[in-house]
Amino acid sequence: MKILIIGGVAAGTKVAAKLKRENRGYDVKLFTDSKDISYAGCGLPYYVGQVIKDKEELIVNTPESFSELTGVEVFTETKVTKINPEDKTIEVTDLNTNENKEYTYDKLVIATGASPIKPPLEGMDLDGIFFMRTPEDAITLREEIEELKPRRATVVGGGFIGLEVAENLAAQGIITTVIDMAETIPPGFDKEMTDYILNHLFENRIMVFTGTKLESIIGENGRVKQVKTDRNKMNTDLVVLSIGIRANTKFLDGTGIELMPNGTVKVNEYLETNIPDIYAVGDCATVSNRITKKPAWSPMGSTANISGRIAAMNINGKEEKYNGALGTAVAQLPGLNIGRTGLTEDEAKSMGYDAISVVTVVDDKAHYFPGSSAFIIKMTADKNTKKLLGLQVLGLDRSAVDKIVDIAVTAISLDGSLEDIKDLDLAYAPPFSTAIHPFAHTVNVLLNKISGDFVTATPREFSNGDFNDYKLIDASITPKLSNATYVDLPKVNGEIKGFDKDDKMLICCDKGKRAYLLQNRLKHYGYENTVVLEGGSILNNIK
Repeated sequence: MKILIIGGVAAGTKVAAKLKRENRGYDVKLFTDSKDISYAGCGLPYYVGQVIKDKEELIVNTPESFSELTGVEVFTETKVTKINPEDKTIEVTDLNTNENKEYTYDKLVIATGASPIKPPLEGMDLDGIFFMRTPEDAITLREEIEELKPRRATVVGGGFIGLEVAENLAAQGIITTVIDMAETIPPGFDKEMTDYILNHLFENRIMVFTGTKLESIIGENGRVKQVKTDRNKMNTDLVVLSIGIRANTKFLDGTGIELMPNGTVKVNEYLETNIPDIYAVGDCATVSNRITKKPAWSPMGSTANISGRIAAMNINGKEEKYNGALGTAVAQLPGLNIGRTGLTEDEAKSMGYDAISVVTVVDDKAHYFPGSSAFIIKMTADKNTKKLLGLQVLGLDRSAVDKIVDIAVTAISLDGSLEDIKDLDLAYAPPFSTAIHPFAHTVNVLLNKISGDFVTATPREFSNGDFNDYKLIDASITPKLSNATYVDLPKVNGEIKGFDKDDKMLICCDKGKRAYLLQNRLKHYGYENTVVLEGGSILNNIK
């Protein structure tokens, strides 16, 4: 069987390697217009920040080593210009010699990835403008930093890559600003979580301007001097553009291969296009959302590898389905790890779910263990079925958010309900977790909220002023809120002076645990109008 693969980064090389492992006799050829294949795109910000020391470490395999390892024939600096589905051929051009050739195939895999969006703005031709997509992008930016030692940098785009670049620039003492058109960043988080992230970045000397549009880049002597936004002008010594990517599918015009409105290739659950014997995987293809089954673009290295492996198995006749992505993502920021999966509360409600969420602040490991910190977790479920729909988590002091996210991914993927997962036998030892795991703790709190045993004010409701007519109660170990009445939990053994049984009381503490305990005790003594502020003073701005 002759199998041609167009594209040589994560998805393309995964397909090729899996095919040759399954059937050494296949004739597999891989074409890429780049010099490199199989590079660590997600590691680029960390090379800029010198966390990854040597540029060679960014290249997972050279074309030569990949060919020797797998038996795949690799053609670099070779551009595929046309696909002819009727006679099952492709046309290619050698970018060094301009020689044109034609190859026939039995199966064809499109894995051409995506390229950074380059806006048609004034000043885009100035020196000092960078993107972050290929090893060469990261190498050039780091060389510039080492040579010119810039004082100020502007990152345009507040997605995961943009924020990781910002972190690595700021870590080198560069005054770093992030601007983004969206009202909240990063994507995939509800507003109470993004507010905390933005405040944290500000405290770590990274200024973020959301709802801000880049209008032009102003230069002096051919080099970047300022960025002009719809708000103001800002001085800068370099600009990193990370405003999004666009699928590399233009060359498919006229082939009959069906594309989605965003230009990605439409595929079914077997990664097949609408044309027989042609598959598409990776950043150039749209898959589906595992929960909603609706089309979803998941341009992630993880999705590229998973879908690449499944496409190879299907080419081998195994009929494996790709059940969809959840938008799972994690990122490291200065002193803060962030992660998410599934639907946000807003997304779930917009899709017709009776969505209910809770925010907890829970210990990441035994509180007495050196280096212990906390997670801020927002968990969303359907109120009727109690099916888990999504999770967002912030790891203070870089707590290990990936373990919280991965448990949620597993639960959602197995169509688990909160009842199914509340008593999982998760790993515990003081250096790693708490006796009741922070994930299970949050499940229990959400179940209590659904049952009505736990009555709360959400951070969004609190910030909107929905509880302004409530009396604020401080339930912390020691008084912390100057504008609140302090109530010492252990001393509450009956009615409390100064409060009537029908008073509206908003109870707050650092994390929410003592506030819940106080609410529970007050209910016993007849106080029925109490609510606990989710996230406590750690998440909420309580004046």
